[in-house]
Amino acid sequence: KAVEAKQAAPAPQTKPAPAETPKPATVEHFSRTAERKKMSRMRRTIAKRLVSAKNETAMLTTFNEVDMTEVMALRKKYNEKFEAKYGIKLGFMSLFAKACAKVLMQMPDVNASIDGEDIIYHNYVDISVAISTPNGLVVPPIHNVESLNFAEIEHKIKELSGKARNGTLTLEEMSGGTFTITNGGIFGSLMSTPILNEPQSAILGMHAIKERPIAVDGRIEIRPMMYLALSYDHRVIDGSTSVTFLVKVKELLEDPTAMLLDL
Repeated sequence: KAVEAKQAAPAPQTKPAPAETPKPATVEHFSRTAERKKMSRMRRTIAKRLVSAKNETAMLTTFNEVDMTEVMALRKKYNEKFEAKYGIKLGFMSLFAKACAKVLMQMPDVNASIDGEDIIYHNYVDISVAISTPNGLVVPPIHNVESLNFAEIEHKIKELSGKARNGTLTLEEMSGGTFTITNGGIFGSLMSTPILNEPQSAILGMHAIKERPIAVDGRIEIRPMMYLALSYDHRVIDGSTSVTFLVKVKELLEDPTAMLLDL
């Protein structure tokens, strides 16, 4: 019976280990510093002009897209000969500038500006080219683009770009302009709404060239496409005029031979 009692006795219970005291959460020490700097004189000027353009104009933007197949084929075919003859490469900017100048001469409203209660219609085309510099954006104009050839435009762009980045542009070289072209595509922009460069009434935005599937004569083809944006002052330019302008520029770029032959 003693054996039975021993067998019937409950086994001694093991005491649970004491729970560990929770450790305090580790606090990450992130930087929370800030730095205050005075705006540069150029940045203040840019800010003032941009706010003025936004507040003082009736700005709208219309869009289209251009098939760059023919322009790219033209550059590929003639760029080497062009550079050998003129000492500079044939870029997209001169082709766009020339196309815009041709259409601007046909559509004076897009090449106009407001002065008080008057509208000034320019019988020439001075195209301001947006150039990014370490200190900010500058838009020096190329004068009488309607009368220049492609090589002259390319050399002028190179000259102004060099001076802009070196900070040696004169006040005279910064003044004027009846229309602006800006190319966000060089930074990878696919689409944007460029802001007006007062007192001008319109600005064309170029963008990145991307291969996309496009319907061509009932079939799908991969084409190099670019979105175009035209911001305009609705006080001077009607919506139908802005759309027509952009379509005409598109047509010239898609058939550059017609532009070269002045057709």
